[in-house]
Amino acid sequence: MALTLFNTRTRSVEPFRTREPNHARIYVCGLTPSAEGHIGHARSFLFFDVLRRYLEHPRNGYRVTYVQNVTDIDDRSIATAAREGTTYDRIVARYYSAFKASMQRLDVREPDEEPYATHYVPQIVQMIAELIERGYAYASEDGVYYRVARFPRYGALSGKNTDELLIGARIAENEHKDDPLDFALWKFARPDEPSWPSPWGAGRPGWHIECSAMSRALLGVPFDLHGGGYDLIFPHHENEIAQSEALMDAPPMAVMWAHGGLLNFEGRKMSKSLGNFEPLANLLERHDPLAIRLLFLSTGYRKPMNFTEDALAGASTALAKLLRGYEGLRAGEPAAHEPAPAANPIDGYRARFFDALDNDMNTAGALGVLFDVLAETAKDERAAVRRDAAALLFEALGLLGLGALFERPAAVHEQGGLDPAIVERLSARLGDAVHLNGARPEAAIAAIIEARNAARRAKDFALGDRLRDALAAEGVVLRDAKDGTTWTRAGA
Repeated sequence: MALTLFNTRTRSVEPFRTREPNHARIYVCGLTPSAEGHIGHARSFLFFDVLRRYLEHPRNGYRVTYVQNVTDIDDRSIATAAREGTTYDRIVARYYSAFKASMQRLDVREPDEEPYATHYVPQIVQMIAELIERGYAYASEDGVYYRVARFPRYGALSGKNTDELLIGARIAENEHKDDPLDFALWKFARPDEPSWPSPWGAGRPGWHIECSAMSRALLGVPFDLHGGGYDLIFPHHENEIAQSEALMDAPPMAVMWAHGGLLNFEGRKMSKSLGNFEPLANLLERHDPLAIRLLFLSTGYRKPMNFTEDALAGASTALAKLLRGYEGLRAGEPAAHEPAPAANPIDGYRARFFDALDNDMNTAGALGVLFDVLAETAKDERAAVRRDAAALLFEALGLLGLGALFERPAAVHEQGGLDPAIVERLSARLGDAVHLNGARPEAAIAAIIEARNAARRAKDFALGDRLRDALAAEGVVLRDAKDGTTWTRAGA
């Protein structure tokens, strides 16, 4: 079975093919670092990280060129800089460095190319000039706009009808465009704003044109796969297509489009006004990054997902089960007289694992196979089978970006055999919330449980959750009952 993916452009699951043999060229829309990155960003980039790993796996054997841009100039970064009395590039550097650190903690690999929009202004200006020359764009009083009515396929990616889009559409007082659907390619600079020269006047790129120009410059068109979050289908990716394909003799811009599903936090859209927004960096301080990664892989990438603390605790339990199972499988060695099994059941599980990934990157199904392996081999006393099962787990979890799990001591998951370093890690996670200096692991856990109970009595539920989650990240699960709180190793 060959890898298939859902192509947003055709609305169907299709075989993944590349225009150049054994070379996959991928462009994924990156971050606009004008504010803190959040868990929704992490879900999107984590999926494309796993896809990239699988394409490079010997089973597929692709050389991947992976481009992920940085929108380092936009209205929000300019506004934040003005409000704080600094410059836009310092705002971008602050937020993007924090985001990059979070990606490292989640073991998301670096892009092959990471173009900043401001570094590609000459290519952007050139592309706008070509659009004007062909009648797809025009200069006005406040900038250069794309003429949507000139592109008959507008709306094909998102399934939107231009007549319906026009209903209720208005031209704002500060805009000078011919049609409400026309969008900015170049924005003329206002006083005290950063700007770059162009034939039409000093200004800066619009949001959409940067991706068209940078993907064309770094990958050429057509390229194999364009990715991003579901919320980028319209208008961002729709506008990219209009800009790029207007200049192409043989569209499409990208052969395949892949989009990750939306993410809610505790049942609601993430929003500072709703009080359920937490910066990604903060979340990673409170939770095990591998548990977050496993949680995302447990849901199909295209499906909407609800991120909850309870679900994350379940992911921590699942991590512990995988590690404990792997260590158990490795414990046995084949006896000298033990013959190789005539039919190794692990071969079937291996085929099922990769079949799941080939089926539109069904990582949830692939993980399910690994837990089936653990259940099956727990009853199999043949050391050769157990050894092959351990090898499959090692390969599969490494492919999913969970290989760092094997660097952890399994003892952390065994009550009465806790890793002594757990106290130091808990202290680092919790800071001044509870003092653990000199405590043994069991005493530290007891102190945290007591602090959590006190927080709950004071109705400080945020602190209570933080204390519980710190233990969960170390494979310690709390169980509340009428007669008190007890703890056990995850998965017990």
